[in-house]
Amino acid sequence: MTTIPKDTTPVIVEPPVSYFLGPQEIGDEEIAMVTQALRSKNLFRYLKNEEDSFTFRFEKEFRKATGVEHALAVNSGTSALICALVGLGVSSGDEVIVPAYTYIATAAAVMAVRGIPVIAEIDNSLTLDPADVERKITPRTKAIIPVHMRGTPSRMDEIMKIAHKHGLVVIEDCAQANGGFHKGRPLGSIGHAGAFSFQQFKIITAGEGGAFVTNDSSVYERGCCYHDGAYEFWCALDNRPIGIVPFLGENYRMSDLNGALALAQLGKRDRILTRLRELKKRLKNGIVDLGNIEFQDVPDAEGDCAISLIFFMETPELAKRAAEKFQKLGMRATNSIPDRHFFNHWNYILEKRSPDLYGHPWTDAARPCQVEYSKDMCPQSTDYLSRHINIALTQSMSDAHIDSCIHAINYTLSSL
Repeated sequence: MTTIPKDTTPVIVEPPVSYFLGPQEIGDEEIAMVTQALRSKNLFRYLKNEEDSFTFRFEKEFRKATGVEHALAVNSGTSALICALVGLGVSSGDEVIVPAYTYIATAAAVMAVRGIPVIAEIDNSLTLDPADVERKITPRTKAIIPVHMRGTPSRMDEIMKIAHKHGLVVIEDCAQANGGFHKGRPLGSIGHAGAFSFQQFKIITAGEGGAFVTNDSSVYERGCCYHDGAYEFWCALDNRPIGIVPFLGENYRMSDLNGALALAQLGKRDRILTRLRELKKRLKNGIVDLGNIEFQDVPDAEGDCAISLIFFMETPELAKRAAEKFQKLGMRATNSIPDRHFFNHWNYILEKRSPDLYGHPWTDAARPCQVEYSKDMCPQSTDYLSRHINIALTQSMSDAHIDSCIHAINYTLSSL
């Protein structure tokens, strides 16, 4: 058992230069592929053979890596969510259940298709609480979006069971969990659709970018149609049949410049995750159980992306004090509830603001909104997040750095 060296003030050694994940890996492979894309002088994925398009090649490899039949590369994780919602037929006035702890884009994507986000509690996994999901279902509920927050797999068995019972569709938000899995199944392949982000802060990056995945060809075609207002035109030029009647779309295409970067990064994903999982296991195993913390309940520890170690203190006051002490010692540990990642800060949603001059989706005459919001509507989520400590991990951390963090954590927890 690890002992606590009370007589030695901890010193954090070999701190990482950066806490970015994918961006730290940018090297010769990315430079070569992006250079090749530039030299082609054609960064548009269409009007070229599929094998010459980095975006198409990325989609092909991402399908294999995610274990799905279809993958569409888009320009952001938000666009991926919107394509999934459109693909699954979420429409005006439909209610979509989202967790209280996620980036605001999850709820904003629902608004973008004129749906109504319904905010549900998280539990001690910091992902959707299935019991509250079931409480929030109404006759208008169309979909559930479990978010694999901080790389932690959601309680997918329970969520899929609830969805099947009530005839709902499930869209997995995998923005922070690219490469994770749940009971052997890749995240994104369990629900009816999945959405990924390749933004700067993610496990792999395309600078900006995302992907929408599904096993349903009709859902995929609808998502494709919506991601490109001229999708029918490009398909006709390439003599590619469309399995649905085309409709109005936006322009969410990924350029081949981003596709080249994403393709190179995808080859490094599993190595990044392997190292993160090693580091998290080392860190967690080194922390002495003094009875004053509770570790986050991870529904599938093996499938966890391990981008952070999270535990809960007994009170918010203790959590704040512990985080302050960790930070003074040089650790990257936070207790504050992040802006935009907690519903309490989603002001334009809570206040039902809209860019639409007539107030849609809140004021649809045919299906007026029946959902009300308040900043104290999710007390369970507020409690967990006010007591949590989040220690960020990055694959460039050395074993020596982790060991110094273990010393700092044990030293601090024993002195509170």
